[in-house]
Amino acid sequence: MPSLDWRRMPPLAALRAFEAAARNGGFSAAARELNVTHAAVAQQVRALEAVLGLPLMWREGRSLQISPEGARLAQALSEGFGTIQAALAGLAAETGGGPLTVTLPPAFASHWLMPRLARFWKQHPDISLSLLPDHRVIDLRREGVALGIRFGDGHWPGVRAEFLTRAPQVVVGAPALLGGRTSLSPVEMAALPWVREADWPEQMELLQSIGLDPDGLRFTELPNEELALSAVREGLGLHLESAALVADDLKSGRLVPVYELPDDRTGFYVVYPPGPLSRSARSFVSWLKAEV
Repeated sequence: MPSLDWRRMPPLAALRAFEAAARNGGFSAAARELNVTHAAVAQQVRALEAVLGLPLMWREGRSLQISPEGARLAQALSEGFGTIQAALAGLAAETGGGPLTVTLPPAFASHWLMPRLARFWKQHPDISLSLLPDHRVIDLRREGVALGIRFGDGHWPGVRAEFLTRAPQVVVGAPALLGGRTSLSPVEMAALPWVREADWPEQMELLQSIGLDPDGLRFTELPNEELALSAVREGLGLHLESAALVADDLKSGRLVPVYELPDDRTGFYVVYPPGPLSRSARSFVSWLKAEV
């Protein structure tokens, strides 16, 4: 690793103020985040511009504009500060100074992880977890999150991904909606109402892959998978879901599988930022792999 020339490095306070202003879109929001005044943030940004001899950001009307050089610097600072934060979180978890933070889809948390979690704590009573159920693909380094569990094809920028388990997708519906049918053609599925959760564009792509036109379907949209599945159990529509997450519903007969997607390229992956994993993170990943 090349040595750092701190003599040529601008003051850290100025870099922090600029990164916060660029990320938040303004001096006032950055000041609230950093717990300083609006004037202090503006002063630090202007001082940074003076050191670099470049314009970084300026006000045009009510919006804040960032120069191309400023945008490059803001991205580099965000990645660098995020790496530092993730490293500190990893050290805290390693030494018992904080829980291991894991972001994961809400339905995966409730239907797959929670029924198994007692086994993890029986094996590792010294490791505390902080679960962050969220369907969004968040920036692990920026948020200071040690690990993530994601659904997809395993390709996301800025993280390493390890395959966890296949996640075949099935279209399911309640018996009351299906009227005794146990399979449906794409034409029959298009004639029925659907339930979907927000912020999952991959779901629409999967529906297209089986010959359905998402724009032509009648959707009830709910904010998360838990509410969507509750609505499906009440017969409000068909729903596309990972078979593993509705296994209990299928076994009990609360839901009926009417179509299984042939595409097996997608699955659940464990993702984490580049760099070494803490002892607690390695233990959790090993346990996850042993459970599938």
